[in-house]
Amino acid sequence: MSIFDFLTMIGGLCLFLFGMSLMGQALERRAGRELKIVLGKLTGSKAAGLLTGLGVTAIIQSSSATTVMVVGFVNSGIMTLRQSIHVIMGANIGTTVTAWILSLAGIDSGNMWVQLLKPSSFTPILALVGIIFYMFCKADKKKDTGLILLGFATLMFGMETMSGAVSGLKDIPEFGQMFLMFTNPVLGVLVGAIVTAIIQSSSASVGILQALTSTGAVSYGAAVPIIMGQNIGTCVTALISSVGANKNAKRAAMVHLSFNVIGTAVWLTVYCIIKAVFAPAILEASASLLGIAVIHSVFNVLCTLLLFPFGDLLEKLVCRLVPDSKEKEKANELDERLLATPSLALAQSRAVAVKMADCAVNALRKSLLSIEKYTPGAADEIRQAESKCDTYKDILGTYLIKVSSSKLSQEESEEATALLKVIGDYERISDHAVNILESAEELRDKKLSLTQDAMKEYKVMAKAVDEVLTLAQTAFVRSDMETASRVEPLEQVIDGLKEQLRTDHILRMQKGKCSVEVGFVWSDLLTNMERVSDHCSNIAGCVIDNAEHTLNLHETLKKAKTGNDGYQSAYQAYMQKYDV
Repeated sequence: MSIFDFLTMIGGLCLFLFGMSLMGQALERRAGRELKIVLGKLTGSKAAGLLTGLGVTAIIQSSSATTVMVVGFVNSGIMTLRQSIHVIMGANIGTTVTAWILSLAGIDSGNMWVQLLKPSSFTPILALVGIIFYMFCKADKKKDTGLILLGFATLMFGMETMSGAVSGLKDIPEFGQMFLMFTNPVLGVLVGAIVTAIIQSSSASVGILQALTSTGAVSYGAAVPIIMGQNIGTCVTALISSVGANKNAKRAAMVHLSFNVIGTAVWLTVYCIIKAVFAPAILEASASLLGIAVIHSVFNVLCTLLLFPFGDLLEKLVCRLVPDSKEKEKANELDERLLATPSLALAQSRAVAVKMADCAVNALRKSLLSIEKYTPGAADEIRQAESKCDTYKDILGTYLIKVSSSKLSQEESEEATALLKVIGDYERISDHAVNILESAEELRDKKLSLTQDAMKEYKVMAKAVDEVLTLAQTAFVRSDMETASRVEPLEQVIDGLKEQLRTDHILRMQKGKCSVEVGFVWSDLLTNMERVSDHCSNIAGCVIDNAEHTLNLHETLKKAKTGNDGYQSAYQAYMQKYDV
């Protein structure tokens, strides 16, 4: 093997690893939405968890990526530790798909139709289709499809280049002697673990091992321990990702490590006994591409069969390895690890935004009640809710900016923009809740009270504001266009109601029925309630914008008033409903 063969091998290895990374990332983006749906339907069923882990990993071609996602889900509170155990087990089986795809390179037949199954026959076509999709298609999904095809083509070209470059090693006796060393089970496991830990992908390390089979120096006796070690090495990625996470996320990473270590220890012992007692001749035979794929799959299936019934015991083990801390931990709802899968990060951002909406709306409703009946306990809850909404806005806003800077589809980018706008409106609604509370406290402290007429009018206004809050929240949570369209006519009614009630109060003051001090409080109340309805209008407008793929809120609201036949009828209905 010359220096040029060595350089070719390095180049092939680089292409192989790059192609695998490119394909995996594109598959993650392409399947992002579907992943969200699958994981959202995940139940406590062991079989459901196993199949979910298997399916997701088979799609994205990386058990490490799946496990990192799982760690992020557990840290965010999306998934429980118990659910994660069987997902991780399934991921270990799903990762074997890559080896089976790579084994197609070993097809050797004179039959033309059989030859077509060989990657070298169809990879150039995939590369051509991929580059056309990537360069000439504008849709994000088609571009990602192009990258998947290009990634696969690059991976296969790298595999073939690497295999061709190392084929010369078969003539070097020292190389064969090196692989004889790996027949020592412990040494083989260590080598497999170290190599996989360095490149952080068991699929890639198995692919490299498959490429080395072209030399004829890799026996099944050497391959089996190496593959066992590769399963341990792939745990490094999840362990690194768990740094700084809560205890349950650390436990999820430890599940991955414990599962692979226990499985390897048990089956390595069985392998050593079989080797010592029976000395099967196949262990001395040269491994093939297909043989490596079979060993990889069989080993992972055996590990899963061994530990699947003992998921509860595995949970108890990792709870002992990572004990509870003295301080109570909170789930990190917006885990940075989810950013690796932008679609899932965006979905989680929306879930947190819904919680923020609930917090702001509840605070506003309590503040409206405080005018009629003030209680110190309710006042504390309103202020705590406002502070919580401020925190939500800061954290969620920062997270959404990071999500927006990731590779998102046009639709997802629009959703991220809409969420950034919506959280600003809900934060302002919580501010108005505190303002209304302060008006209630001013009336209480100064021993002032609204007149009977004013209180009657206030109840009408408060009822209208409560309804517009409900409409806006429902529209946002459900992405309901029909409900969103009902917000603007009610907001216009509230605008008119504010002016009418302000005029009525001026007339009462002129007649001496109300004091100027109460008039100031009344004016502040009306202003805050009207502005709440403005923010509800903005929220509904964002829902409509997002559904119609526009970003012009003012144009949307204008269209709602002029281009909607149902607007006038809805407006008249609300006018009658809230007539004072």
